[in-house]
Amino acid sequence: MAITIGIDVGSSAIKTVVSEYEGGTVEILHKNIEKIRKRSPLLVIDKSFKRALKEIGCEQENIDYIATTGEGENVEFRDGHFYGMTTHAKGASFLYPDARSVVDIGALHARAIMIDSAGRVLAYKMTGQCASGSGQFVENIARYLGVSIQEVGPLSLKSTKPEKVSSICAVLAETDVINMVSRGILISDILKGIHQSIADRLVKLLRAINAESPVVLTGGLANDVGLLAAIKERLACDKLNIEVKNHPDSLFAGAIGAAIWAGYRFEKLRGMDEKLAAS
Repeated sequence: MAITIGIDVGSSAIKTVVSEYEGGTVEILHKNIEKIRKRSPLLVIDKSFKRALKEIGCEQENIDYIATTGEGENVEFRDGHFYGMTTHAKGASFLYPDARSVVDIGALHARAIMIDSAGRVLAYKMTGQCASGSGQFVENIARYLGVSIQEVGPLSLKSTKPEKVSSICAVLAETDVINMVSRGILISDILKGIHQSIADRLVKLLRAINAESPVVLTGGLANDVGLLAAIKERLACDKLNIEVKNHPDSLFAGAIGAAIWAGYRFEKLRGMDEKLAAS
């Protein structure tokens, strides 16, 4: 049995997961999230890591493997680093073993990933450099509209006349929103229009990889109920028979995947050491 920690270093938040791993069997022991805001990411990582150790009553030297993902290459105390696409794939597969595709919606980008039954990546497609389909874009718009990020999804569901954003450029899209406010467009209709624009981009990504059902949403916008509804509507409009779902722990998918891959790598390394010792 191995005790592993996965740390997903994002652009706006640090997600940390502790797992117990044995022969492919995984149990999540702890998870936490720390917003970076204007703090040093390395200090936030350290705080999140120490919080996890305290919660499970364990010292760092008793952790068998610490893995980072996302932007965590510079974490000095890590044992290894895994690419974000592979950790989100593995994390989504853990949350829903029947998952065959993943849409990871991060703070600065989005990507669609096709996976096999073991959570391995088969194909993927990412958005370009523009951030209008990202979590940070939605947070910026919510801040301008004076609503919390938790209110965005429920407000979007109340829309009756969505006002779609015309531009895929984040800067121009924000200008669109300012014009909408000046014209008296309801906040719910603005948010629904933004969700529709993001959904259009995400469905294009799914088409690009010939995504198979079911699709699991991960990342910062995964549990935005308004976006989930917009994606389902877009798929239905395009007559694509694809089930899309999220999970209460979708935000932690990357960290979960990192913790699982950490356990797999630890067992592989231990097996190699035992063979060398026996030879």
